[in-house]
Amino acid sequence: MKVMIRRSDKGLSAYVPKKDLEEPIVEVEKETLWGGSVKLKNGWTLILPEMPEDTRLPITVNAKKLGEED
Repeated sequence: MKVMIRRSDKGLSAYVPKKDLEEPIVEVEKETLWGGSVKLKNGWTLILPEMPEDTRLPITVNAKKLGEED
């Protein structure tokens, strides 16, 4: 699913346009963010693709929601 990751004064958040859903990211598996999982405030866990560590935000990526088939 397409997910926009962005940073604000409140921290990182994820926006899913198809669901019109924006949630704060409350847990990050990898400090560099990319190639690991992130947990959203609503309980969803998303697997983010491998990206260079210095990737600038905001960016839209293809993420996979754990527990959901493609």
